[in-house]
Amino acid sequence: MIRRTRSAVASLAVAALLGGLPVAGLRATETEVGETVRLGYRFRAGDRLVMDVAHRALTETTIAGTTQSTETATDSTKIWTVTAVDAEGNATIEHSVDGVTMTSRTSDKGQVRWSSSGDEPPPPGYETVKQSLGVPLSRLTIDRVGRVLSRQDLRPSPPSNTGDLIVVPLPDGAVREGAEWTVPQEVVVEAPNGPRKAVRTRLRYRLTSVRDGVATIQVDTTVLTPLDDPRLEARLLERIWDGTVEFDLERGCVIRRTTGIDRRVIGFSGPESSVRYKASLEERLQ
Repeated sequence: MIRRTRSAVASLAVAALLGGLPVAGLRATETEVGETVRLGYRFRAGDRLVMDVAHRALTETTIAGTTQSTETATDSTKIWTVTAVDAEGNATIEHSVDGVTMTSRTSDKGQVRWSSSGDEPPPPGYETVKQSLGVPLSRLTIDRVGRVLSRQDLRPSPPSNTGDLIVVPLPDGAVREGAEWTVPQEVVVEAPNGPRKAVRTRLRYRLTSVRDGVATIQVDTTVLTPLDDPRLEARLLERIWDGTVEFDLERGCVIRRTTGIDRRVIGFSGPESSVRYKASLEERLQ
């Protein structure tokens, strides 16, 4: 079981590097009075948005009295290239990753480090990363509020475990500080050699402030489907995250995003077992 956990950790790190966007389905409500603002993307054909991304994760697994831990650190450069914008403001965007440095440290095997700028082959679990650098991974067409109108995955990649990337969903119409909007999602979780279940979740966004032309948005995740199987709960850990988004009103894009996770599940592999997943992600526009 612990070997399977290590493999899952490697998959999560790759997902953090290559992951995609959810489809936005928005409903906004205004909860406070004040001046209204309109949040919308203002992409232009030829725009190239470059994000510095830092992802850190710690997984601690205890089974039969033995605890093992794995720490990963991934620093990468993600790029969104706007290839076209139509008369209605719908933008076609290609997502790629330009470079990456990955470090993994386990309690029993020590540290492994790999950088795409070097000549060394990637370590086990990251073989697909090198082939995915510098080439378009997906092509999306989105509207002004971040709804995904179409999507084409150009290369296979794991689902994102840290929510949206640069294009976060925005509300229709003008809103005030305190406005909230929600995005329903469904994720499929499957335990190794165990059950498989579709789980409904909801991302809730809240406009907390607008200062100096920057809107700050808080995000949290709620699991709507009841789960009574700790094996499935353990597989869902990395998909339940909270965070903050900073959106530049004049430029019409996200300039910074942070997310965090710190959760534990007891009994996923017997009554004395537990798994803790703690992770953080920061994306900052260059």
